Amino acid sequence: MIEATSPGERHAIAISAEAMAPLGVGTATHASAVSWPAIVAGATGAAALSLILLILGIGLGLSSVSPWAGQGASASTLGVSTILWVSFTQLAAAGMGGYLAGRLRTRWAGTHTDEVYFRDTAHGFLSWALATLVTAALLTSTIGAIVGGGVQAGAAVAGGTVGAAVPAMAGAARQGGSGFAQGYFVDSLFRKDMSATTAAANAPVTSQTGEGPRSSAEIGRIFASAMSSGTLAPEDSKYVAQVVAKRTGMPQAEAEKRVTDTFTRMQTKAKEAEVAARDAADKARKASAYTALWLFVSLLIGAFCASLAATYGGRQRDQF
Repeated sequence: MIEATSPGERHAIAISAEAMAPLGVGTATHASAVSWPAIVAGATGAAALSLILLILGIGLGLSSVSPWAGQGASASTLGVSTILWVSFTQLAAAGMGGYLAGRLRTRWAGTHTDEVYFRDTAHGFLSWALATLVTAALLTSTIGAIVGGGVQAGAAVAGGTVGAAVPAMAGAARQGGSGFAQGYFVDSLFRKDMSATTAAANAPVTSQTGEGPRSSAEIGRIFASAMSSGTLAPEDSKYVAQVVAKRTGMPQAEAEKRVTDTFTRMQTKAKEAEVAARDAADKARKASAYTALWLFVSLLIGAFCASLAATYGGRQRDQF
């Protein structure tokens, strides 16, 4: 304890104490270091603004695309625009939330300026973190279902191409060979040369009403089994050729050649569909990876902007 022996010394000590007070030297404070009401207020504002901007971005994005070829924005343009909009959303919402958290906090009288700067930074970061959690919770609820409706519709269109490539063969087999792709190849087996009048005249006529559909379904199942194993067994090839020769009237050797050629074309078509499906899946994987990485970057930008804006708001709070 310092005692002043004269009025002049007491005056000098008072001036020194006033000068050191802003630095927090020799002054005790009982105010809390965390102002939760300010943090909650900033987080609420940031979450509301980010949700509004997100809905606006989805509306603008869906209005710029078109299912018609040659119309609307391209996929690359839409991707870049989405990245820029998400980054802007994070910057604007987090900045506003951090500023509110710093401006609405209580005044820390007698606290060192470095400590005040750290507390303001922490308040901005906490408001950003709380707003991020609130936004994530909203996007997984009913609001998320409404917001993501257009995105899910677009993903369903893209995913339908990927998922229907190879399983179409199995679906056709379950339907007795009546599927579009496999049914087309099965029907091509029984085509007759309409210009060959002799062959048409000598072709046997099927008396049974349901024999044609039954044989087509049977051949469809044979082809489906052969597609799964990768090869058409010789006995199956011979049997299918006999059915084809019976229904078309062509020679057995020519029928066997047609069966072999048709099965080869089916295999080529299936491989092309598989390659297309794998290519689409790879593109979807890359798009998901890029989306996750850019979302991570945008969240970092939001955390930095919230912390910086909180220090600015805190300085204004102490000045006014």
